[in-house]
Amino acid sequence: MQKVSVFDMVILQDSWSTSVMREIFCEKNRIQKWLDVESALAKAQAQLGIIPQEAACEISKKANYKFLDIDFIFNEFKKTKHPLVPTVRALEKACDKGLGEFVHFGVTTQDIIDTGLVLQFKEGLGIIKNDLKDISKTLLKLTKDHKNTPMMGRTLSLQALPITFGHKTAIWLSELNRHFDRIEELENRLYVGLIVGAVGTKASLSDKADEIENLVNDYLGLKTADISWQPARDRFIELGYVLGNINATFNKIAHQILIMSHNELDEVSEPFGKGQVGSSTMPHKRNPAISENAVTVSNTLKANIAILSDIERHEHERDGQVWKMEWKLLPEIFLMLSVVLDNMKTALSGLEVKKDKMLKNLNLLGGFVLAERVMFALADSLGKQHAHEIVYESAMEGIEKNISFKEVLLQNKTISSVLDQKEIDRLLDPSTYVGYAPQIVDSFLEKIQNSKILK
Repeated sequence: MQKVSVFDMVILQDSWSTSVMREIFCEKNRIQKWLDVESALAKAQAQLGIIPQEAACEISKKANYKFLDIDFIFNEFKKTKHPLVPTVRALEKACDKGLGEFVHFGVTTQDIIDTGLVLQFKEGLGIIKNDLKDISKTLLKLTKDHKNTPMMGRTLSLQALPITFGHKTAIWLSELNRHFDRIEELENRLYVGLIVGAVGTKASLSDKADEIENLVNDYLGLKTADISWQPARDRFIELGYVLGNINATFNKIAHQILIMSHNELDEVSEPFGKGQVGSSTMPHKRNPAISENAVTVSNTLKANIAILSDIERHEHERDGQVWKMEWKLLPEIFLMLSVVLDNMKTALSGLEVKKDKMLKNLNLLGGFVLAERVMFALADSLGKQHAHEIVYESAMEGIEKNISFKEVLLQNKTISSVLDQKEIDRLLDPSTYVGYAPQIVDSFLEKIQNSKILK
């Protein structure tokens, strides 16, 4: 079979997904989840006396991928053009003594496929939650280690005022903590099964329909919805948006690592393995390939989020034209997010923080970034507005004439009458103007230490 997808090609698949997530969303596991639902259905119906116990035992025994004729399923699909019927026929065929006649008794295709997909999502979210926990612990360490490490804060891409690197990573950790909470809130709504029949009325499921649905979901570890959700896809849309939100955070983090890795800044460096090649023609290159890949994949993932809301647009009680979009959109979101998380786990856990370069960049503009500090030092004597005007004029003069901020401040008689050289030197030390960043970080760490994401 030709491999044409980035998720399948041996040379590309690990750049676009992880092997663990591919196992969850592979064809074998998808079919197995359908079989798990069929098995739970048979057991529930036998328990309620709807089908023979012997049939339920045989169906449950044979509801395993290894017992099915996969070639038969694929050939049947070509004939039927139906996603589930070939698997139902293969399970029926695998059962002995004609007991396969009781397979798929009273349910519809969407019951099985939707419930199976929820089971896959449950597995996938388990992986994502564990990854978020691992990354959060790494960010916690970075935050603690660098709560006092001064660096330049930047707004609108330009140098603004000093911060600490720990303050930056604490903000990232705070985001991940909220994402973890969002997943847990989502799980309460997402983990529901669907056993409602052709149009959601349970007409084919006997007068024990509600009991059947409850039992099936109990067997599968799912909850029962308040009513059919065949045409109501808000749960899946919410799932996609929560994953998209997580993706957006890591897109930002990875992109910031790329920027801070630029030679001109050189403030951080992701791990670079022995034998890793940065360029096919430039031997000196140590490209931040891990973070770059995270940005590449996360940018692509956004396309799936952009059209996700279309799956809500079911016509009437069921609508295949939008329903089937989920089979591509949501698994791909899981696949792509898995490698974004894996990339960031690697990049952050081995991140080299270059304190000396951060300090050097604090002085890059010759002291002009401390204009705010000087202004407030003058405010008591000159008034805030007057001080702002004088410092502004001095700053513009220095920048235009390529004179250091210290020099231009000393040349201004009004300023020098209030601040002597020693005080100006103190005010122009950027490492001492990080505000309350260390205290803010300490306060944040105290609040987050008992969060579920750090357990």
